[in-house]
Amino acid sequence: MTQDELKKLALAYHHDKQPGKVAVVPTKPCETGEELALAYTPGVAQPCLAIKENKENVWEYTSRGNLVAVVSDGTAVLGLGNIGPEAGLPVMEGKAVLFKHFADIDAVPLCLGKVFNEKGRTDAAKVIETVERLEPTFGGINLEDIGAPACFEVEQTLKKKMNIPVFHDDQHGTAIISLAAILNALKIVGKKIEECRFVVNGAGAAGISCSRFYLTAGAKRENFIMCDSKGVIHRGRTDLNPEKAEFAAETSARTLEEAMKGADIFLGFSAPNCVTPDMVRSMAKDPLIFAMANPVPEIFPDVALAAGAAVVGTGRSDFPNQINNVLGFPGIFRGALDVRARDINEAMKLAAAKALAELAAEPVTPEVKAQLAAAYPADAAAGMFDGNDGKLKIDCVIPKPFDPRVVPRVAMRVAEAAMQTGVAQLKIDDLAAYEASVAARIRK
Repeated sequence: MTQDELKKLALAYHHDKQPGKVAVVPTKPCETGEELALAYTPGVAQPCLAIKENKENVWEYTSRGNLVAVVSDGTAVLGLGNIGPEAGLPVMEGKAVLFKHFADIDAVPLCLGKVFNEKGRTDAAKVIETVERLEPTFGGINLEDIGAPACFEVEQTLKKKMNIPVFHDDQHGTAIISLAAILNALKIVGKKIEECRFVVNGAGAAGISCSRFYLTAGAKRENFIMCDSKGVIHRGRTDLNPEKAEFAAETSARTLEEAMKGADIFLGFSAPNCVTPDMVRSMAKDPLIFAMANPVPEIFPDVALAAGAAVVGTGRSDFPNQINNVLGFPGIFRGALDVRARDINEAMKLAAAKALAELAAEPVTPEVKAQLAAAYPADAAAGMFDGNDGKLKIDCVIPKPFDPRVVPRVAMRVAEAAMQTGVAQLKIDDLAAYEASVAARIRK
């Protein structure tokens, strides 16, 4: 498909029949005078009074328990950059579609204006003040496409101020999915995460948050070299913000090429074609390459594999091992909402990553294989889903987004971690039954 054909199809998709991708659909009938009286006045006064008497009743009589706000200011949208809240709205609508399709969560896209400083960048204080006021309406907040470094302050402050989950998907979604892929890829090559040297190219929200998250899984800070547009982030630099300074390395390397020598794992959140075959060849034996720049990765999979990479992943759906955030946020919020969690903490995020890793290593049943074949006919024809022994494959170290097991398993593990760490307000006694109920819910 040419770029002109794609543009035409995409614009028609978003315009035809009814502009946009989301709408409000009532969950109760309102076809008769009696139903109207129950939906609005005078009947609506009864739940209002019940909630006035006990605010916790809001969860029983409103949609709050299944409602997430997808909040952005449009300053860091996909690969498009600072395009503004209006231009970012189609992406937030798309995120709402994914919440509903994959996890039966109702999500409302909220693009914020007038939250910028004189340079057109995010004014963190204005975003915080605006989002904090939304708490009575929503069960969770999904922050999206807010530029660094303001995004760090926005999320951390809101997590402290709000009593519902606040989750910046650009930071943590990629971290969770990529960690799952790394854990399985390391099993294939027989390495331990605590012994691996990491090179991270890109020091924005994703690069920094991924690196922080890998530390919780056992990686060692001294084994990281991070690069930004100016080269290696080292101890001698005086132009670093606090987030970059966390990963300032004691190293003589000054360029990405120098940093790659002897490394075990490369992670790219940066620019197209910045990694060469010679760089891959300079890495340690059986290196792992996760080149996540979109739409053009830092190095294409076939080139990286030919240069000696053992496992390769990208951010693209047309290559194996796609690091796709839709593997994470629907199940994470499903589990968090179902136990009415006050937060999405590190234990819950780690549980989500491990859930994805364990799924990729499990046998594929005939029923699941049929669903995967329908969603990914080319991959099925290539034999990606063949075999039922549960053995890890280099082209399938993480599950596919349309694997029907993903959301139920992630939700179950996240809910379990929320209960174990004391942030859950509801208890699920039978986790296996809960996982099955989520599967049945999203099949409808």
